[in-house]
Amino acid sequence: MPSLKIHRNDTVKVLTGADRGKTGRVLRAFPDKGTVLVEHVRVVKKTVSSKQGKNTRGGIAEQESPINVSNVALVCPSCGPTRVGCKTEGDSRVRICKKCGQELPTKK
Repeated sequence: MPSLKIHRNDTVKVLTGADRGKTGRVLRAFPDKGTVLVEHVRVVKKTVSSKQGKNTRGGIAEQESPINVSNVALVCPSCGPTRVGCKTEGDSRVRICKKCGQELPTKK
């Protein structure tokens, strides 16, 4: 299974597209498709039908749509948007910032 260097709850900055420059938190990552779902980025409108017998209201709802992982950059706490590298320490792999070399926190 493919893996991503960007995980859930990471803060990312959008590099391209209509939402370029926005920062947000990763809500969900889809490694098999190579996409991530970022909070308040690429918001689309979706029609929702009201179901019989349920307390759901129909209409037009807004929700986030996945964005390609190549179009976002992880935000390092000390130096800003950066690329992510990996370093092996013993048995575990840690993510590091390519700009400053600092270890990035893992929020799993």
